[in-house]
Amino acid sequence: MKLAFVGLGVMGFPMAGHLARAGHDVAVFNRTGAKALRWAETHKGRAVSTIAEATAGAEALILCVGADDDVRQVTTEGLEALAVGAVIIDHTTTSAVLARDMANLASAAGRSFVDAPVSGGQAGAEAGKLTIMCGGDPAAFARAEPVMAAYAQAIRHMGPAGAGQLTKMVNQICIAGVVQGLAEGMHFARRAGLDPVEVLGAISKGAAQSWQMDNRWPTMAQGRFDFGFAVDWMRKDLGLVLDEAAANGAQLEVTRLVDSFYAEVQAMGGSRWDTSSLVARLEPPA
Repeated sequence: MKLAFVGLGVMGFPMAGHLARAGHDVAVFNRTGAKALRWAETHKGRAVSTIAEATAGAEALILCVGADDDVRQVTTEGLEALAVGAVIIDHTTTSAVLARDMANLASAAGRSFVDAPVSGGQAGAEAGKLTIMCGGDPAAFARAEPVMAAYAQAIRHMGPAGAGQLTKMVNQICIAGVVQGLAEGMHFARRAGLDPVEVLGAISKGAAQSWQMDNRWPTMAQGRFDFGFAVDWMRKDLGLVLDEAAANGAQLEVTRLVDSFYAEVQAMGGSRWDTSSLVARLEPPA
């Protein structure tokens, strides 16, 4: 397929690479043009200087940008240049309201929009093993799914426009609670005079096991937070969650509390630390 890919951050760069390796004709655009040129050199693809150039005649536009305003801007700028019937696949984590607005905008122009936030982080993007939760018209999802298969291990259609973003919010609620539990468990183990590595060996095969425990407990014990999903990004996502909860009446006491803990980590200078840095507010780095 002829594809346009916008947003070459730590996730988008490898995702677009998987599309090129799958044989698609990929044109990439990034606000920092040097990154687009580096991608083109790495993957023997095409870097372009405008969104309109990237989307000209494309059968699909894939977005992996920053926030609601970025998605709105790119979609508005690129919509008319896309081929009639093209699908926009948005991997940005945004509000469900934005997803519904963009779906309506695309539909009015004879195109379609799928909100498709991802889980799996940079490692999942690089390995091509992301989990993708999607919202949108079933026919639009059917067109988008083969494209996303290049970098996903699991893709699920959750319902109408916005359902993908709402599912991603559930994902972030669950992660926030688990990481805080791990931070407190680590802190308690140390105060009790236990070796965190031995504790991990004892509990990681039982009911306490989780992806976060398997992948983040060892680095939390070492005070290593220079990788993974940044605190700034998590706070953006939790802000979306809490806004949605205010509208639908969900009671998210733990999520709100963990968000305040992440604010403390930011104040410590940890804005770009991995989300597992919640333990740092209990055991500040030396």
